[in-house]
Amino acid sequence: MKFVDEVSIRVKAGDGGNGCMSFRREKFIENGGPNGGDGGDGGSIYMMADENLNTLVDYRYTRHFDAERGSNGGSTDCTGKKGEDLVLRVPVGTTIIDSATQEVIGDLTKAGQKLMVVQGGWHGLGNTRFKSSTNRAPRQTTPGKPGEQRDLKLEMKVLADVGLLGLPNAGKSTFIRSVSAAKPKVADYPFTTLVPNLGVVSVDRWKSFVVADIPGLIEGASDGAGLGIRFLKHLSRTRLLLHLVDMAPLDDTSAADAAEVIVSELTKFSPALAERDRWLVLNKCDQILEEEHEERVKEIVDRLEWEGPVYVISAIAKEGTERLTRDIMRYLEDRADRLAADPVFKAELAELDQQIEDEARAQLQALDDQRALRRSGVKSVHDIGDDDWDEEDVDDEDGPEIIYVRD
Repeated sequence: MKFVDEVSIRVKAGDGGNGCMSFRREKFIENGGPNGGDGGDGGSIYMMADENLNTLVDYRYTRHFDAERGSNGGSTDCTGKKGEDLVLRVPVGTTIIDSATQEVIGDLTKAGQKLMVVQGGWHGLGNTRFKSSTNRAPRQTTPGKPGEQRDLKLEMKVLADVGLLGLPNAGKSTFIRSVSAAKPKVADYPFTTLVPNLGVVSVDRWKSFVVADIPGLIEGASDGAGLGIRFLKHLSRTRLLLHLVDMAPLDDTSAADAAEVIVSELTKFSPALAERDRWLVLNKCDQILEEEHEERVKEIVDRLEWEGPVYVISAIAKEGTERLTRDIMRYLEDRADRLAADPVFKAELAELDQQIEDEARAQLQALDDQRALRRSGVKSVHDIGDDDWDEEDVDDEDGPEIIYVRD
C-alpha cells in the first residue's frame, strides 16, 4: 500500500432542514391552528483515529466530503429527520489543521479518539413556533442554517518510542530487522528505505517499545535535498533518538564527517528536536579490525564533542544489540516514572514537544512555499532581485500589484 502522510481535503457539514408552514385541516374543525414542524439538524463530520490504518492514501484521490442535509419539517408537527453524521477514519497520530488559518484543530493520538471538524447547520423553525395569543395563524417560518465548510490539511506522524537517524546506508533498516520482527527492504546501496518503517522490540515477555526507521538524510536535506527532511517530522513524537553512524563507509569517507552532517541537518530542521535525548550508535563494527575500534570511536566522539551514551554494535551480526535494547527499555521506564512523579519535568517536556511541533510545521511549510515558487518559474524569493525592476515599474498603491517573474 502506498505511504501517504499529508493530504488536503474539503469537508462540508449538512445544511439544516427548513421549517414547515402548515395548518390543521380536519372535518368539523374550522380555523385549525398552525401545525408546521421544525426541520432536522444537518449532519456533522468527525475525524476518528483508527489503529488499523497506517496511511492517508484513502484521501489522496477522494478529497471532498459532504455530510447529509437535514430533512424539512412536515405538517402535523412532524420534525424533519436529522442528517446522518459522517465519520472519517484516519491513522492514529494524525494532526488536523485548518488550511486557511493554519490553526491546529486537533491531534488524534489515541485509538478511538473522535473530533468534530465541522458542525451541521441548525434546523429551521416551523410556523407552530411563532403562534401567540395575538397571532393565532402565523405564516412565518425560518430556513435551516448552512453547515460549516472547511479546507483541512491532514498530517500523519507515526507514533514510536525511539527514532533512528543516519545517513543512507548507515544500517538503520538492518538494525530494525535485527531487533524486531519488522522486515524493511535491505540492500547494499543507499536510499533503500523510501518510507518510514515501524518495528516492535520485545525485551522481556511483557516489555516492549516501538522503533521508527525513516529514510536517510543527506547533506542539504534541510534545504529540500533528498527524502529524509519530509520524514523528520515523524521523529517529533519519539522519546529517544538513536544516531546511527557507519564506522566503515564504503567510499572511504570519514565517519566523523558523516556524523557531523546529521547533527547539522537535524539542528537546521528543528533546534528543539536536536535537544531531544540522543544516543550515539556506531554500527558495522565487524567491518573494521577490532584494534581500530577505540581509535575510530575516539575520532567520532571528539569531533562531535559528544558527552552522551555511546554504543558500538554490528546490527547484521547482532553484536551489542541486546545490551542496547535493554538499556533503551530501562531508559523509557525511568522516563515514565519521572514523568509521573515530577510535574516540573512533565511541563518542560510538554513545552519542548510543542516547540518541536511548531518548528517542524514551519520548516515543512517553508519547503512547500519554495516548491510552489519553483512551479511558478521562480527558483526562490531571492531570484526577484533589484535588476528585475526599476522605479518606473512601481505602480501606485491603488493600482494592481504586478510581480515580474524571470523565465
